[in-house]
Amino acid sequence: MSESELYKALGALTKDRDRWEERIPYVSSLLTHESVKIQAKALWLLGEMGLVYPLSVRSSVPVIASFCDSPTPLLRERAINALGRIGRGSYPVIERYWTNLFRFASDEAAQVRLSFIWASENIATNTPDIYEHHMPVFAALLRDADDKVRMEAPEIFRVLGKRRPAFVEPYVEQLRSISETDANRVVRIHCLGAIKAASK
Repeated sequence: MSESELYKALGALTKDRDRWEERIPYVSSLLTHESVKIQAKALWLLGEMGLVYPLSVRSSVPVIASFCDSPTPLLRERAINALGRIGRGSYPVIERYWTNLFRFASDEAAQVRLSFIWASENIATNTPDIYEHHMPVFAALLRDADDKVRMEAPEIFRVLGKRRPAFVEPYVEQLRSISETDANRVVRIHCLGAIKAASK
């Protein structure tokens, strides 16, 4: 099967959720494929499968996590995303890799920094307490040089604001200041959304 045919087949599997659990071993086997495009697609799909069937992907998690050390930003990004989705499904499945994710807050690739925030939002949805002492990391990302990172950073404050408003309260003034001064309209809106979530 050519790369394009395989990619198309994975796209079809993405929509065929009834087959997800039985196909986890097959998709996991594609992590050793020579194509970065296929590896990236497999990582993304394993993340989605792992959200629904976290215990069924448990044996694949160490291999998924190994891609966090890839020199290819796309593969780091997808590995972080996958760990976030699986961790949302069951935090204990990815717990041993959780602390290591924080190094990506300062990754040289903006998309990887964004993926770190997004993965953290996913994990925090069902396991918010573990973020209590890590809020300064996300506060720094509110001032990131990249627009897309700054657009995403307030969202972790929104997620946690709904669940643990006390974690967000020390940052409300910073969020308010950014909501009034950032040049990016979406950043301003997302900061206001975070403040609102923490104020309910």
